[in-house]
Amino acid sequence: MGDNGRTTVGIVGASGYGGVQLVRMLCEHPNVDLVYLGGDSSAGKSYGDIYPHLAHRVNLTVEPVNIDTIASRCEVVFLGLPNGLACKIAPQLLERGCLVLDLSADYRLTDMEVYKTWYGSEDRADYEVLSKAVYGLPEIYRDRIPHTNLIACPGCYTTSSLLAIAPLLKQGLIEPDTLIVDAKSGTSGGGRQGKINLLLAEADSSLAAYGVTRHRHTPELEQVCSDLAGHEVKLQFTPHLIPMVRGILATVYATLRDPGLVREDIRTIYSVFYQNSPWVRVLPNGTYPQTKWACDTNLCYLGLEVDARTNRVIVMSAIDNLIKGQAGQAIQCLNLIKGWQETLGLPKLTFYP
Repeated sequence: MGDNGRTTVGIVGASGYGGVQLVRMLCEHPNVDLVYLGGDSSAGKSYGDIYPHLAHRVNLTVEPVNIDTIASRCEVVFLGLPNGLACKIAPQLLERGCLVLDLSADYRLTDMEVYKTWYGSEDRADYEVLSKAVYGLPEIYRDRIPHTNLIACPGCYTTSSLLAIAPLLKQGLIEPDTLIVDAKSGTSGGGRQGKINLLLAEADSSLAAYGVTRHRHTPELEQVCSDLAGHEVKLQFTPHLIPMVRGILATVYATLRDPGLVREDIRTIYSVFYQNSPWVRVLPNGTYPQTKWACDTNLCYLGLEVDARTNRVIVMSAIDNLIKGQAGQAIQCLNLIKGWQETLGLPKLTFYP
């Protein structure tokens, strides 16, 4: 704790899109002091030089990543690093008593062999650390999150998809092997690095699928779905890149077990399931979510429909990929661990239009 009784927080990997969301929200969080920003290529630069729009608010310089320095200053550390790097740093921070919230995929998958298959990682020695990680999706694992010092923050596609799927599997409403997830994401989901497919000339006025049958969020989705269903679940997941900056719309399709269920039944089940989840909004019948509603907020909007002709349920889920899908959800987990109000320091309303 800081001298003022507030929680001291640091970010490793502060210059990426996830990092800048964290910086912006933590600066306005009433219970924390942001005391450390770490990076590699950006080390030595004033954060205001990297993001001039924050220069008047953030008077910190990005420092080289040094475990002893971080642990001496920070009670809580957010890791916004590329996959394969957090697992080298997290064990050392945990040994020094830090609470670690990892925004990468390093601790999301409970089976190390599955991780290696999908991420092509070299051998890792942190099996024991992996076993202590808790998947940081509060709407599903709220009871586990306060009892760990290592949070594996979910992927953005996975967050939007699982919030749409969870009640269906938990209540046994669908045939699990019929699950299909069709999702679209804005270009910020690709990060701040230069990539040809994210160039304006490439992405604008176009819509394209990518990672078909092999997107890395697939095993993450299947792991949680299997946990919810109580048996192994495999699903079809297809992501798309859409020419907007931020937001995800995931549309989930599945065959209902009970052909007599109607839309109002499904909406009642969802409303009860999420009645204690302040960041999930179950929309009225006939209202379908738009990504613009969730933009710049930690909210998830869910729209529901039942097709009696095909006996399928259709669930639409809209989130901001950088906030509920990444940095905001990490802060939501921090709030739960610290026993603070779950909505503390997080944006609740978008600017419209």
